[in-house]
Amino acid sequence: MGRAGRIVVLLVVLAAGAAPVQAQDGGGFSIGPRITFIRGSEGSPEGTQRFNGGVVRLGGGKLAVEVAVDYRSGLSGDLTERISDYPVQASLLLFPIRARLSPYLLGGVGWYNQHVTRFLGPTGETVIEDETTRKMGYHAGFGAELRLHRRFGLYGDYRYTMIRFGGEPETDTLVPSPIPGWIPGAERLRLAHEGSMFTWGATFHF
Repeated sequence: MGRAGRIVVLLVVLAAGAAPVQAQDGGGFSIGPRITFIRGSEGSPEGTQRFNGGVVRLGGGKLAVEVAVDYRSGLSGDLTERISDYPVQASLLLFPIRARLSPYLLGGVGWYNQHVTRFLGPTGETVIEDETTRKMGYHAGFGAELRLHRRFGLYGDYRYTMIRFGGEPETDTLVPSPIPGWIPGAERLRLAHEGSMFTWGATFHF
Protein backbone atom coordinates (compact mmCIF):
# COMPACT_ATOMS: atom_id res chain seq x y z
CA MET A 1 0.00 0.00 0.00
CA GLY A 2 1.39 3.40 -0.99
CA ARG A 3 1.65 6.46 1.20
CA ALA A 4 -1.61 7.93 -0.14
CA GLY A 5 -3.42 4.65 0.57
CA ARG A 6 -2.19 4.61 4.16
CA ILE A 7 -3.43 8.17 4.61
CA VAL A 8 -6.93 7.24 3.42
CA VAL A 9 -7.04 4.25 5.79
CA LEU A 10 -5.97 6.48 8.68
CA LEU A 11 -8.72 8.98 7.86
CA VAL A 12 -11.37 6.26 7.89
CA VAL A 13 -10.12 4.87 11.22
CA LEU A 14 -10.22 8.31 12.83
CA ALA A 15 -13.74 8.96 11.56
CA ALA A 16 -14.91 5.56 12.78
CA GLY A 17 -13.67 6.48 16.24
CA ALA A 18 -15.86 9.59 16.14
CA ALA A 19 -18.97 7.72 14.99
CA PRO A 20 -20.40 6.76 18.44
CA VAL A 21 -21.65 10.32 18.99
CA GLN A 22 -23.57 10.30 15.73
CA ALA A 23 -26.98 10.07 17.41
CA GLN A 24 -26.96 13.69 18.53
CA ASP A 25 -25.87 14.90 15.09
CA GLY A 26 -28.50 13.18 12.97
CA GLY A 27 -26.39 10.34 11.59
CA GLY A 28 -22.78 9.45 10.94
CA PHE A 29 -23.19 9.00 7.17
CA SER A 30 -24.07 11.74 4.70
CA ILE A 31 -24.13 12.14 0.94
CA GLY A 32 -24.97 14.94 -1.45
CA PRO A 33 -24.19 17.02 -4.55
CA ARG A 34 -21.80 19.92 -4.79
CA ILE A 35 -20.56 22.65 -7.13
CA THR A 36 -16.85 23.46 -7.12
CA PHE A 37 -14.97 26.40 -8.62
CA ILE A 38 -11.31 25.54 -9.22
CA ARG A 39 -8.65 28.14 -9.90
CA GLY A 40 -5.05 27.57 -10.91
CA SER A 41 -2.07 29.31 -9.37
CA GLU A 42 -1.12 32.87 -10.26
CA GLY A 43 0.11 33.05 -13.83
CA SER A 44 -1.92 30.03 -14.92
CA PRO A 45 -3.37 30.44 -18.45
CA GLU A 46 -6.70 28.98 -17.30
CA GLY A 47 -9.19 31.00 -15.31
CA THR A 48 -11.66 29.74 -12.75
CA GLN A 49 -13.47 26.60 -13.91
CA ARG A 50 -16.75 25.16 -12.67
CA PHE A 51 -17.05 21.48 -11.76
CA ASN A 52 -20.07 19.41 -10.74
CA GLY A 53 -19.67 16.55 -8.32
CA GLY A 54 -20.71 14.70 -5.23
CA VAL A 55 -19.49 14.01 -1.73
CA VAL A 56 -19.73 11.26 0.90
CA ARG A 57 -18.96 11.97 4.56
CA LEU A 58 -18.49 9.45 7.36
CA GLY A 59 -18.37 10.45 11.02
CA GLY A 60 -20.80 12.19 13.34
CA GLY A 61 -18.58 13.70 16.02
CA LYS A 62 -15.77 16.19 15.87
CA LEU A 63 -13.98 14.18 13.20
CA ALA A 64 -15.30 13.13 9.81
CA VAL A 65 -13.89 11.68 6.61
CA GLU A 66 -14.93 13.14 3.28
CA VAL A 67 -14.51 11.58 -0.16
CA ALA A 68 -15.38 13.92 -3.03
CA VAL A 69 -15.41 13.46 -6.80
CA ASP A 70 -15.81 16.33 -9.27
CA TYR A 71 -16.09 16.35 -13.07
CA ARG A 72 -15.80 18.80 -15.94
CA SER A 73 -15.57 18.23 -19.70
CA GLY A 74 -15.32 20.64 -22.62
CA LEU A 75 -13.97 21.25 -26.13
CA SER A 76 -10.96 23.41 -26.96
CA GLY A 77 -11.43 26.63 -28.88
CA ASP A 78 -10.56 25.04 -32.23
CA LEU A 79 -12.82 22.03 -31.51
CA THR A 80 -9.96 19.56 -32.00
CA GLU A 81 -9.63 18.46 -28.37
CA ARG A 82 -12.01 17.31 -25.67
CA ILE A 83 -10.57 17.83 -22.19
CA SER A 84 -12.11 16.03 -19.22
CA ASP A 85 -10.97 16.65 -15.66
CA TYR A 86 -12.07 14.56 -12.67
CA PRO A 87 -10.30 15.28 -9.39
CA VAL A 88 -10.83 12.92 -6.45
CA GLN A 89 -10.11 14.05 -2.89
CA ALA A 90 -10.07 12.29 0.49
CA SER A 91 -10.10 14.67 3.46
CA LEU A 92 -10.21 14.64 7.23
CA LEU A 93 -12.59 17.25 8.68
CA LEU A 94 -12.12 18.60 12.21
CA PHE A 95 -15.14 20.28 13.84
CA PRO A 96 -14.07 22.24 16.96
CA ILE A 97 -17.75 22.57 17.90
CA ARG A 98 -20.94 20.90 16.71
CA ALA A 99 -23.87 23.30 16.51
CA ARG A 100 -26.42 24.56 14.03
CA LEU A 101 -23.53 26.36 12.32
CA SER A 102 -20.38 24.25 12.63
CA PRO A 103 -17.04 25.57 11.36
CA TYR A 104 -14.37 23.04 10.41
CA LEU A 105 -10.79 22.66 9.28
CA LEU A 106 -9.84 20.13 6.63
CA GLY A 107 -6.80 18.48 5.12
CA GLY A 108 -6.07 15.47 2.97
CA VAL A 109 -4.81 14.05 -0.28
CA GLY A 110 -6.13 14.41 -3.83
CA TRP A 111 -5.72 12.72 -7.20
CA TYR A 112 -6.11 15.06 -10.17
CA ASN A 113 -6.91 13.25 -13.41
CA GLN A 114 -7.15 14.75 -16.90
CA HIS A 115 -8.14 12.92 -20.08
CA VAL A 116 -7.51 14.56 -23.45
CA THR A 117 -9.01 13.23 -26.69
CA ARG A 118 -7.60 14.75 -29.89
CA PHE A 119 -9.51 14.71 -33.18
CA LEU A 120 -8.39 14.92 -36.77
CA GLY A 121 -10.44 18.06 -37.31
CA PRO A 122 -13.23 20.08 -35.77
CA THR A 123 -15.91 17.51 -36.68
CA GLY A 124 -14.69 15.06 -34.06
CA GLU A 125 -15.32 12.07 -36.30
CA THR A 126 -11.78 10.63 -36.15
CA VAL A 127 -9.87 10.21 -32.90
CA ILE A 128 -6.12 10.38 -33.40
CA GLU A 129 -4.93 10.31 -29.78
CA ASP A 130 -6.10 9.66 -26.22
CA GLU A 131 -3.95 10.79 -23.31
CA THR A 132 -4.52 10.61 -19.55
CA THR A 133 -2.38 12.39 -16.97
CA ARG A 134 -2.57 12.04 -13.18
CA LYS A 135 -1.13 14.07 -10.34
CA MET A 136 -1.29 13.53 -6.60
CA GLY A 137 -1.01 16.28 -4.02
CA TYR A 138 -2.09 17.45 -0.60
CA HIS A 139 -4.69 20.07 0.25
CA ALA A 140 -5.90 22.00 3.30
CA GLY A 141 -8.54 24.58 4.04
CA PHE A 142 -11.51 25.62 6.13
CA GLY A 143 -15.29 25.78 5.89
CA ALA A 144 -18.60 25.62 7.73
CA GLU A 145 -21.76 23.53 7.68
CA LEU A 146 -25.22 24.94 8.37
CA ARG A 147 -27.60 22.26 9.65
CA LEU A 148 -31.06 23.30 8.46
CA HIS A 149 -32.63 20.04 9.62
CA ARG A 150 -31.50 16.98 11.52
CA ARG A 151 -31.26 15.18 8.17
CA PHE A 152 -30.19 18.03 5.87
CA GLY A 153 -27.47 20.67 5.77
CA LEU A 154 -25.61 23.08 3.52
CA TYR A 155 -21.88 23.76 3.58
CA GLY A 156 -19.18 25.80 1.92
CA ASP A 157 -15.41 25.56 2.12
CA TYR A 158 -12.22 26.93 0.64
CA ARG A 159 -9.09 24.85 0.20
CA TYR A 160 -5.59 25.21 -1.23
CA THR A 161 -4.48 22.39 -3.52
CA MET A 162 -1.12 20.79 -4.36
CA ILE A 163 0.41 22.12 -1.15
CA ARG A 164 4.10 21.67 -0.46
CA PHE A 165 6.76 23.05 1.86
CA GLY A 166 9.87 24.93 0.82
CA GLY A 167 8.35 27.13 -1.89
CA GLU A 168 10.32 30.05 -3.25
CA PRO A 169 8.67 33.51 -3.15
CA GLU A 170 10.12 34.36 -6.57
CA THR A 171 8.63 31.38 -8.40
CA ASP A 172 5.81 29.90 -6.26
CA THR A 173 2.47 31.09 -4.99
CA LEU A 174 2.83 30.99 -1.21
CA VAL A 175 -0.17 30.21 0.97
CA PRO A 176 -1.20 33.42 2.75
CA SER A 177 -1.11 33.06 6.53
CA PRO A 178 -3.64 35.26 8.39
CA ILE A 179 -1.94 34.70 11.76
CA PRO A 180 1.78 34.16 11.03
CA GLY A 181 2.76 35.66 14.36
CA TRP A 182 0.98 32.85 16.22
CA ILE A 183 3.09 30.14 14.62
CA PRO A 184 6.80 30.32 15.50
CA GLY A 185 8.94 29.90 12.40
CA ALA A 186 5.92 29.83 10.05
CA GLU A 187 7.69 31.97 7.45
CA ARG A 188 10.55 29.49 7.28
CA LEU A 189 8.16 26.73 6.17
CA ARG A 190 7.50 28.59 2.88
CA LEU A 191 4.19 26.80 2.36
CA ALA A 192 3.27 26.97 -1.34
CA HIS A 193 0.33 25.81 -3.44
CA GLU A 194 -0.61 25.40 -7.10
CA GLY A 195 -4.28 26.34 -6.99
CA SER A 196 -7.41 26.67 -4.89
CA MET A 197 -11.01 25.44 -4.75
CA PHE A 198 -14.24 26.98 -3.49
CA THR A 199 -17.12 24.58 -2.94
CA TRP A 200 -20.84 24.86 -2.19
CA GLY A 201 -22.72 21.67 -1.36
CA ALA A 202 -25.66 19.98 0.33
CA THR A 203 -25.62 16.90 2.54
CA PHE A 204 -28.37 14.44 3.42
CA HIS A 205 -27.66 12.75 6.76
CA PHE A 206 -28.59 9.17 7.58
